[in-house]
Amino acid sequence: MKPTDRPAEMPLSDFLCFAVYSTNLAFGKAYKPMLEALGLTYSQYIAIVALREEDAQTVSGLGEKLFLESNTLTPMLKKLEAMGYVERRRDPEDERQVRVSLTKSGRRLREKCLKMDLTDATALAANEFAKLQKQIVSLRENLIKHVQGR
Repeated sequence: MKPTDRPAEMPLSDFLCFAVYSTNLAFGKAYKPMLEALGLTYSQYIAIVALREEDAQTVSGLGEKLFLESNTLTPMLKKLEAMGYVERRRDPEDERQVRVSLTKSGRRLREKCLKMDLTDATALAANEFAKLQKQIVSLRENLIKHVQGR
């Protein structure tokens, strides 16, 4: 069925945005026990994962990667810093920039985060998993382009 073929009064369950939203909530519930064991929120977890990929990122670069505004990211980084997992320092080459790095404790936590995997929980075959992930990223990018084009 094409989007233009849908009846005007479509049930909520047929909304793509609701399917994505409710799937995100289901992921949150599935991750919750693992995150609670680590003492992290999901946002803190993805920040640790992003810093694992590339340490010493600028706060602004990390925010772009995580799709988080600075008013959300900065308090979260302060909390991770208070927990001893990250450190924030001014970039010596550009004092306007703040760089975030994992501490020794953060690197140990990062290794625990590597073990968090819900691939089996999705019940998707490897090729289906990869295809769906690419489709969702494409959807996100198209939506961002749409909003920026206004």
